[in-house]
Amino acid sequence: MFKKVLIANRGEIALRIHRACKEMGIQTVAVHSTADSDAMHVRMADESVCIGPPPGTQSYLSIPNIISACEITGADAVHPGYGFLSENANFSQIIHDHGITFIGPSADHINVMGDKIAAKETMRRLGVPCVPGSEGGVNTVEEAREIAGGMGYPVIVKAAAGGGGRGMKVAASADEIDIAFQSARTEAKAAFGDDVVYIEKYLQLPRHIEVQVFGDGKGNAVHLGERDCSLQRRHQKVFEEAPSPVITAEQRARIGKTCADAVAKIDYIGAGTIEFLYENGEFYFIEMNTRLQVEHPVTEAVYGVDLVQEQIRVAAGLPMSFTQEDLVPSGHAIECRINAEKLPSFRPSPGTISAFHAPGGLGVRVDSAIYAGYRIPPYYDSLIGKLIVQGRTREEALARLSRALSEFVVEGIDTTLPLFDHLLAARDVQTGDYDIHWLEKWLEAEFEA
Repeated sequence: MFKKVLIANRGEIALRIHRACKEMGIQTVAVHSTADSDAMHVRMADESVCIGPPPGTQSYLSIPNIISACEITGADAVHPGYGFLSENANFSQIIHDHGITFIGPSADHINVMGDKIAAKETMRRLGVPCVPGSEGGVNTVEEAREIAGGMGYPVIVKAAAGGGGRGMKVAASADEIDIAFQSARTEAKAAFGDDVVYIEKYLQLPRHIEVQVFGDGKGNAVHLGERDCSLQRRHQKVFEEAPSPVITAEQRARIGKTCADAVAKIDYIGAGTIEFLYENGEFYFIEMNTRLQVEHPVTEAVYGVDLVQEQIRVAAGLPMSFTQEDLVPSGHAIECRINAEKLPSFRPSPGTISAFHAPGGLGVRVDSAIYAGYRIPPYYDSLIGKLIVQGRTREEALARLSRALSEFVVEGIDTTLPLFDHLLAARDVQTGDYDIHWLEKWLEAEFEA
């Protein structure tokens, strides 16, 4: 087992990793920018190293600075968390080349799954159902017209190196394909430095369903059911739950086995999430995230496992602590992502927290690194915490969530906490009857009213 793990991240996920390490008797190293010198994960870690000024490119995204921190502290492993360098194949390889263990998948797997076209081709070969679309990159407007016309509208043009909703444009008819193609390429080039795009059939009312998989790198893999992440704003998840209100036990077993078998065949190691659009009883692969997900706590709640500790175990060469037969879901869990943002514009709201009180009680978990007196810097993602609740049923989980929200206090800044009170009052949320477009339509109607 590792003696010292360097956490190459910040905020709530850095604190989450620290806690997992401490329970395993592993020392931790926190890296931080000058803007995060008073961050909670820095205060709690065994050691800390400042790796640069506030801009991420000069600190949390600086591979040389992180490698130097490893050498200074003698860390024998690095956990990347999510975001920043977590899906950077080059980072994974450099860590390995320096004789340090990267707690995550291999550079090859990160590289393949980071390219949306290669990922789709790989998954199709492994038997995972995919959205109908182009065989590879689409290079010209003429080619785009031909593919879209043959497939039938609407279609969506996507950046091959994309993510977070960037480089994605919908064409509802032949009149729109030229603009969608050019816009997607331009946006992809600006966001990712790569203007390669591909075309898929646009599903009109799908849900976003993702399957949690886990492999030991030796041909063994399991699935831990699905999460429903359909409540999204601008392709960013807001509210996640497990299990999905619309997936049956038979469907769960079928798609779960398909995903576990796929990652087992490629000797995948660690946590991964295979994401699908789901419509009319069918699953369509869209991408695989080769890292821990923000919403992993709902899976942990339903399956009673610690995914971060499991990541550390398999990275150290130990076998998984569970088999597929051990993984029996229990109850229902929901997560709300709480951002430092001002409603209804959702503009970032950095500043000093004057008061903070986290809810508690049975089935309530708060993953957050904020505290009273902490100043939220303006340089990073606005996520400040996650509220996770679990109940024996979905109805119980919703009631528990409502109660927990009433106890949650964050003062001194604007947050998205009030959004969830309104959401829980919506009948479609209460019944679970929503798709990936529902939230944006509801927000427009709610704020106009």
